[in-house]
Amino acid sequence: MARNTEDGDNERLPLLKSASSQGSSFAQKTSGLLSNWWLWELIEACTSILALAVVVIILFIYDGSSLPDWPSVFTINSVISFLSTISKLSIVAAVSAAVSQCKWLWYRQAEPRRLQDLQLFDDASRGPWGAIQLLFSLRARHLAFLGAVVVVLVNFFDPFIQQVVVYRSRSISAEAAPEIARSRVYAARSDEGLPLPSVVDLSMKAGIYNGVFDIKDNADSAISHTCSTGDCSWQNFTSLAICSQCIDITSHVEKECPDGKCHLLYIPNGPMLSGLGGQINNTITNISSELEGIEPSVLRFTSLLSKKVADPNDAFAVECSLFYCIGKYAASVSDGVAHQTLLASWRNDSAHLDTKTDLILNPPASFSNESNGSEPFKITHLAAVALNSFMSTTFTGSGGINNSGSAFSSDVIQALYDTSNLTKRIENLATSMTNSIRGQNDNVSGPAYGIAWTSETYVHVRWAWLAFPATLILLASCFLLGVVLETSYRDVLVWKSSNIALLFHGRSLRLSSRSGKPVSKVSAMTERATDIKAKLVETDAEGWKLEQDD
Repeated sequence: MARNTEDGDNERLPLLKSASSQGSSFAQKTSGLLSNWWLWELIEACTSILALAVVVIILFIYDGSSLPDWPSVFTINSVISFLSTISKLSIVAAVSAAVSQCKWLWYRQAEPRRLQDLQLFDDASRGPWGAIQLLFSLRARHLAFLGAVVVVLVNFFDPFIQQVVVYRSRSISAEAAPEIARSRVYAARSDEGLPLPSVVDLSMKAGIYNGVFDIKDNADSAISHTCSTGDCSWQNFTSLAICSQCIDITSHVEKECPDGKCHLLYIPNGPMLSGLGGQINNTITNISSELEGIEPSVLRFTSLLSKKVADPNDAFAVECSLFYCIGKYAASVSDGVAHQTLLASWRNDSAHLDTKTDLILNPPASFSNESNGSEPFKITHLAAVALNSFMSTTFTGSGGINNSGSAFSSDVIQALYDTSNLTKRIENLATSMTNSIRGQNDNVSGPAYGIAWTSETYVHVRWAWLAFPATLILLASCFLLGVVLETSYRDVLVWKSSNIALLFHGRSLRLSSRSGKPVSKVSAMTERATDIKAKLVETDAEGWKLEQDD
C-alpha cells in the first residue's frame, strides 16, 4: 500500500525549533518542552544543586551545636540522608538523559560509527557497568566520556555523605556551681556552733586521728565539697591551713655499746631507746637548727625509731614541725573522686603562740590574689593554745615490739611506728587537720565556687567529606550543559533515550546477516551490529535518518 507522502515534514519527529505552537494548549506546550528540549533535565540538575545546598545550610547551622530538639521521628542524619538521596537521584536522571543524547551526537559526526555503539551508550545511561564499558570504548574521545565517569562515581555519593556528620562528646558547665570548703578563721567550736574556750573540738580530733591512722595517706581526697556531676574544677584558691616540715636528724643519734652490742640509743637532750627490739620514742624537743626559723604554732616533736628487732643499730630519727600557714590549692573532682594539690604555702614566723593574742596571718596580695582590704587569716588564741596542748600530749610517748610482745603508750604512737614513711604520714596529718579547719565553713570567707562539668553530645561536621559530592554535582552539571550546547551547535534533535526515534529514523538500515537471512537473536544482532557502521544525517526527502555506511 502506497504511503501518503504529503506533509512529510509534519510526520517527522519535530525539533523544538520547528514545533508548531498554534492551537496548542498549555499542557501540550509543557509536554513539548519536557520531551523535545532540556527543561526536565535542567529542573533535575537545579533540584540536585538545591538539595545539596540545603544540606550545607543545615550542617552550617548545627555544626558544633548540641543535638537539635526535633520531633523523635526526625534526626539530622535522616534529614541529610533524605536530601542527599533527592540530590543523587535528580542528578543521576539528568546525567542518564544526557548520556543517552550523546549517542545521537556520536553518530552525527562525519565519520561513521559502529551500530553496536548504540547499545554501549544505552547501557552506560542505565548503570555503572555499562558506563565502565563505554569508558574503555571511548577513551576520552568524546564528551560522553565525562558522563560515563559521573555515572560510575555517583555510586560513591552515599558513602561520602554518610561520613559528613559524626557525634562527639564534650564537657560543658552545669548550672549548679560546685563548692569546696575553705576558711579564713579557726576557732574551736562545738557541734552547736558554740565556742570552746580551752578544749579541741571533736571535728579537729577526728581530723588528727584520721590523718595518723590513714594507712593510704588519702587525706587530699577527703576535703568537704559538693559536685553534682562528679566532674568539677576550681580556680586556684587560698585557705587557712596547717603545714608540716620534717628533717632527718639520724646523724644526731648517739650509741653506747660497751659489750659490742648497742643497748642504748639516744639524742642529746632528746628521746632515748634502751634495750633490744623495735622501739619508738617521741618527745617535744628542738634539735635541728633547720627548723629554728619556723614558729611551731601547732607542734614540734622528735621521733627516734629502731625498726629491726635483731639489729638495734638500725635506728633513725626525724624532727617534725606543724604550723599554721596559708595554702594555695588546686582542686578538682574526677569520676566523683576529689583531688587536691597544695601548690604553695605562706607562713608568718613573727606570729608567736600567745595565750592572750590571736594569731594573725596576712599574706601579700600577690600570693592570695586578693586585695589588701581583705580580711586577714586568723586563729583565735584559745583554739591555738588548746590545739598545741592536745598535740603535745598526743604525740609524746613511746613503745616497742620484741619477742615477748608489743606495748605502746597510745595508738597514735603505734601508728607512727608502723608507718613506712613517717614524713609522708605527717604531711597527711597536716592535710587532714586542714580539712577540719576548712570544714568549719566560717562566715568570713565562705566556700570557693568552681565549675561543674557535664557531658554533652554535639554535632561535628567533617566538611572535607562534602568535597566529593559537591565536585560530582559540579561535573554532572558541566556535562549536562556541555551536551545541551553541543546538541544545539551540531543542530541535532533532542531525542535523548527515545527508542521511537530509532524506529522512525532507522528504517533504511540493512540489518540482515551476511548471508542475507533475517537476524532475530540478540547475540546474532550484536555480532552483526559490530560490522555495521552508521551515521545520523538530514536528507532532503525524508529528513533525519540513521543511515548505514557502505
